[in-house]
Amino acid sequence: MDRLFTRVAGSIALFAGQPLAFMIALVLIIVWGVSGPVFHYSDTWQLVVNTATTIVTFLMVFLIQNSQNRDGAAMQAKLDELIRAIEEARGTFIGIEHLTDKQIAEIRKALEDDCAKEPERYKGKNETVRTSVDSLLSRY
Repeated sequence: MDRLFTRVAGSIALFAGQPLAFMIALVLIIVWGVSGPVFHYSDTWQLVVNTATTIVTFLMVFLIQNSQNRDGAAMQAKLDELIRAIEEARGTFIGIEHLTDKQIAEIRKALEDDCAKEPERYKGKNETVRTSVDSLLSRY
């Protein structure tokens, strides 16, 4: 069941992210809008698009969440493998995605403090935290 759902969800999510899917949705909305005068803009005419969009949105939420969960888990596994394989990396970081937001914030703060305490060891990395967003925004 999990494999079937993963294949179906992946296929639908892949299709939904393509320009063709957008064009199909756009054409359907245009056809619906143009058909308004034929149906005298009736309640049923409005209900058709409202119901269809609600159902599609409801189902897409689950497909997108499933896709994000798989992508996130795969990314964490890859990062954990890099941490495991690199001798200088701290193995204690493996699995920190299971910690609370507060615990992760404390770890980030401790890392930033480490960079500030030993500026020569982490030359250039301390300032990155403060300036990277400003640097990116200044480009645009």
